[in-house]
Amino acid sequence: MPSGVRSSRGGSALRFARYAAMGTVAVLILIAGVWASWGTAQHVMLTKGRERGTVEVTRCADDGCSGPYAPLSPGSQPRAKVVLDDSVAVEKGRTYTVVLKPGGREAVRAGPAGILYAWVPLGGALLLASVVVAGGLLRTRLAWLMALAGAGVLTAAFVAL
Repeated sequence: MPSGVRSSRGGSALRFARYAAMGTVAVLILIAGVWASWGTAQHVMLTKGRERGTVEVTRCADDGCSGPYAPLSPGSQPRAKVVLDDSVAVEKGRTYTVVLKPGGREAVRAGPAGILYAWVPLGGALLLASVVVAGGLLRTRLAWLMALAGAGVLTAAFVAL
């Protein structure tokens, strides 16, 4: 067998292995982004049957901000204290619409700001995966689309909060 045929097959196998490995890495990054986002997004986006209300933030600490909860949805009970997990987008003295997680002690921001904030990990994953897609899979158009989508999510979340 001529050596040129063998090296062509070897090059094809290596190229396929690179595409498979980089494709797997990109998909795993995106799955991790969705997984990280869904933990909060499910409460914000699927509000049917969940307790909705407002929280007036009275105290902020390292682990989050807290305050009294006033119900807006039927069947919801007022609470003396609920905790907003992430204090990055919360200021002391302001009132926020929230959705309570099951159990009733932890709350997440509701509305467009809450939805965008919940999907921030996916935005970051899109940015990271775009580098893998461009460099490892040599798909620059797809990489640009992914990067623009990720930057759009992050920018929209920053503006909305």
